[in-house]
Amino acid sequence: MRSFAEIHEMAVAKKGSEAELEALLPQPEDAATLAAKPDDRWLSAMTCCVFQAGFSWRVIENKWHGFEEAFAGFDLGRCSMFSDEDIDALTRDTRIVRNPQKIVTVRANAVFLRDLAGEHGSAAKFFADWPVEDFIGLLDLMKRRGSRLGGRTAQIFLRRMGKDSFILSMDVCKALICEGVVDKEPKSKGQMRAVQDAFNQWRSESGRPIAQISRTLSATI
Repeated sequence: MRSFAEIHEMAVAKKGSEAELEALLPQPEDAATLAAKPDDRWLSAMTCCVFQAGFSWRVIENKWHGFEEAFAGFDLGRCSMFSDEDIDALTRDTRIVRNPQKIVTVRANAVFLRDLAGEHGSAAKFFADWPVEDFIGLLDLMKRRGSRLGGRTAQIFLRRMGKDSFILSMDVCKALICEGVVDKEPKSKGQMRAVQDAFNQWRSESGRPIAQISRTLSATI
């Protein structure tokens, strides 16, 4: 496994200049900023990522105002109390994409976030306080306690919300394979631990957030 300095040099060479690479790197938000975001915005972003998975992102974006209306502004109390009749009505609501399996995740994930709020003061505080050194632990928790939050969906959601996060895109996975961190797309707990260890080492070397390390890795491919 190369040092981050070497990986950074490779990425700069691919992009043409350090300035061009730096312009691509995300800027995660600090814990205070994350914790201040209302919990309904976390459910909104979570729902958007769930609906975009395996579907046209543009279609979801174009209909998002309708989603906000149909799901009561993603208020946790209201969404977590949707009845089966409410869910059935939403499957006929033309303001949204009428995918029954994904519609029901809004109720389930509202319950998930409501429970986090009860345990930690707010769901936002829970996400803000989770240590980046155990990002894979957060992904595992979301997969277990949330609905349709496995794979890249949770990673993309957390990045959008400003949480420091890696995204295991195809290019990042290829880069990790090239670096000898894993020998295939990481899915098992052992493979994900190897990925976390590598990111922790590169973070220690560089002082950069893992979101920037992730994007730098992808730029080497």
